[in-house]
Amino acid sequence: MAEKKGATIVIKKITIAGGGAHGGAWKVAFADFMTAMMCFFLVMWLLSTSTEESKKQVSDYFSTPSVIEYEFSNYGVELTLEKLFLDITNDPLKTLQDFIKPIEPHPNIMKMGMKKVVMAYMAEQLGDTADNVQVSPTTVQFEIKDILLFEKGSSKIATTFTSTMEKIKSIVIGIEDANLSIVSQIYVESVKGEDVGLAKNVATERYDIISKKIKASVSHDSLDVLQGRIRAEHDPRKSYEPHDSGGSIKFEVKQKTVLSDGTKAKPFVDDIFGKSQSDDTVYDNFVKQLVDRKPRKPKN
Repeated sequence: MAEKKGATIVIKKITIAGGGAHGGAWKVAFADFMTAMMCFFLVMWLLSTSTEESKKQVSDYFSTPSVIEYEFSNYGVELTLEKLFLDITNDPLKTLQDFIKPIEPHPNIMKMGMKKVVMAYMAEQLGDTADNVQVSPTTVQFEIKDILLFEKGSSKIATTFTSTMEKIKSIVIGIEDANLSIVSQIYVESVKGEDVGLAKNVATERYDIISKKIKASVSHDSLDVLQGRIRAEHDPRKSYEPHDSGGSIKFEVKQKTVLSDGTKAKPFVDDIFGKSQSDDTVYDNFVKQLVDRKPRKPKN
C-alpha cells in the first residue's frame, strides 16, 4: 500500500510597503498643526475678550523675573545663597515653586525670613531717604525727615511729598499680619512763634495726612494702622536753619504673634554663615553698594 505524502504547508508573507507621499504619516503632522492653530486662535480670542487688568496680569507674569532671579540680581550671590539654604530647610516645596514663580510686585517684608534680606530690600526701595533703620526679630523701624514730606513748621505738603510717599508705600503696601504705628514728631522751634500748642496741631495734622495715604494704599486687611505718639518737643541741636529738619515721621511695623491663618509667626533670623552684623552701619552699607552698582554717566 502506498505511503501517504505529508501535507504541504504554505507560508504566506504579507509585506506592507510604504505609500510614499500617499502614506498616513502626514495625518499625524497635520493633526499636530491643527491642534497648535486651535490653541493659537483660542489664546487670541481670550485676549480679545479679556479686560485690560487681565491683560496686564498676563503681561506681568511673563515679563517679571522669578523670585530666585530677582534675589540674585538684587541681593547678590552670598546673601541669596544664605536665604535659599534657609528656605529649603524650612519649606522645601515652596522654595521649589519659587524657582518658576514670578516675584510679587509688593512683597511682604515680614515674611522675608532674614534680617539682611529685609535690610537689602529696604535699602533698594528707600535708599538714603530713610534714617535710623532698625530690624529686630519681629519689628522693622525707619524714620523719614519731615522736610521730605512737609514744609518746615507746617502741615503743607512739600514738593517731594509724592515721590517720598511712593517709597514708603513700597515698603508697607504688601505687609500682612502686623501693626503699623506712625509717630509724628516736630520741634517747637520750627513752627511760627515757637508755640507749643501750634506745634502739636501741626504734628496731628501731619499724622492725619500720612495715615490716610497709608490706609488707602495697603493691600491686606490684616495690617492695622495705629496712631503712635504725637510729639512736640524742643530741638536739642539748637540749630534752626531753614534747611534743617524740623521733625520726623517714624514708622514701626510689629509682627503679630498669631497670623490670620491661625499659625504662629516666624521671627527673622540672623546670618546663617559667618558672624552677624547688628550695628547701625549695615543699612548704610547696603545703600552704598546700590549706589556703587549704578552705572555712572561718562564724562564729556
